[in-house]
Amino acid sequence: MNPILAVVLIIVALAAGAAIGGLIAYKKGVDEGIERRKQQAEALIGSAEKEAERILSDADKDAESKKKGALIEAKDEIHKLRSEADKEIKDRRADLSRQERRVQQKEENLDRKTDNLEKKEDSLNQKIKSAEEKLKEAESIKKSQMDILERISEFTKDQAKEYIISKLEDDLVHEKAVKVAAYEQQIKDECQEKARNYVSLAIAKVAADQVSEAAVSVVPLPNDEMKGRIIGREGRNIRTLETLTGVDLIIDDTPEAITLSCFDQIRREVARIALEKLIADGRIHPTRIEEMVDKARREVEYKIKQEGERAIIETNVHGINHELVKLIGRLRFRTSYRQNVLDHSIEVAQLAGVLASELGVDANMARRAGLLHDIGKALTSEIEGSHVQIGVDVCKKYNENPVIIHAIEAHHNDVEPKTVIACIVQAADAISAARPAARSENYESYIKRLQKLEEICNSYEGVEKCYAVQAGREVRIMVVPEIINDEKMVLVARQISQQIENEMDYPGQIKVNLIRESRVTDYAK
Repeated sequence: MNPILAVVLIIVALAAGAAIGGLIAYKKGVDEGIERRKQQAEALIGSAEKEAERILSDADKDAESKKKGALIEAKDEIHKLRSEADKEIKDRRADLSRQERRVQQKEENLDRKTDNLEKKEDSLNQKIKSAEEKLKEAESIKKSQMDILERISEFTKDQAKEYIISKLEDDLVHEKAVKVAAYEQQIKDECQEKARNYVSLAIAKVAADQVSEAAVSVVPLPNDEMKGRIIGREGRNIRTLETLTGVDLIIDDTPEAITLSCFDQIRREVARIALEKLIADGRIHPTRIEEMVDKARREVEYKIKQEGERAIIETNVHGINHELVKLIGRLRFRTSYRQNVLDHSIEVAQLAGVLASELGVDANMARRAGLLHDIGKALTSEIEGSHVQIGVDVCKKYNENPVIIHAIEAHHNDVEPKTVIACIVQAADAISAARPAARSENYESYIKRLQKLEEICNSYEGVEKCYAVQAGREVRIMVVPEIINDEKMVLVARQISQQIENEMDYPGQIKVNLIRESRVTDYAK
């Protein structure tokens, strides 16, 4: 055998033996380590079990102590709650006992009251029964007495009642008539003389012209040929003049005259002045007509201003707004019942001043109120509403004195007069309107007013005849003396006067004159 190979084999065998021995030694060491670790683990487990047992034992002891503490606290809380509940129950029982005692007392009171009411009811029933018996007895006595009275007086019950009522009515009528007559006489004695003096003095101091103005104006012509020139070719001149002025030109057979017709006096005055200028100039064509109408308007406006200033000077009223002055001037071309409103306003201002002086009131304020009382009539054709409301609004606009505004508002009794100035303006306005010939009214309305006056008087029982005299300012009533006696005449006159005041409109005042007379006629044969 090859020695080398043998050596190699020996070496390999040695190496393998070494490896096997090493492997066996390693396995033995590993087993010993595992055994050692197992022993250590078992020792740790035993110590852990002992520690766990100790911990559990401590936990049981701690839990037992906490349980005992909780039980003690719970017992204390339960004891506390039970004591509070016992106290509350005790209080409620005390309240219930008090309420029971109160209810018991009320029941006892109610029982006593019920007993008293029953006793009173029994007593009342007895009294009612007794009263009914006495009433029956009284009725029987009354009936017997009435029978006796009817036999004695020879009157039945109804006849006696009518007789007593008639006597009482006569006595009452007499008493009322006596009192009314006494009051009227007292008022007349105290007021009539002073009123007569004041009014007569005021009328005597004011002498105003009363002129009735028509709704047409007549323009004279130099000749009848001028009519054709005014008409113009195909009527262009007259159409232009009517269109610019708003006035109707009436050209008829009246020689040398043309009539201007318009309800507005200012427009009629403008047309009259323009037409007179055209006639004087001789050149009549549409362009010239326009120029003359413009000039006429300026002249009328200047005339209105002059009339307003004249009224202020005549009445001695100063400090009036210049726009109010123009409105006062416009009243020159305004009529009421054909009475010129500006002349009427001036007359009212003067009358009011005189009455105020006699009564010791501010005469300047009275004249101012009298001059402005109809200022609204200057705008009635331009603004809707009554002239009273228009005048109030205009004076408020120009900051007039509230006393003046109230006098304007009250001069037709639209509101109740509350100042002496307002009453004075009312009286002055009535005096100016009631002056003879101051105002004119048409025949138809005049006849209707008289018929209404007589109709009111004839509607009363006992009126035999009735006559309206003195243009309706007095009514004379003939009464039947058997129906209306002397005392009742006073009441009938008062009732007729009140009905006339309530149902009729009239200037001034109406005198109601009752006449009662008895006539006896016989013949000697």
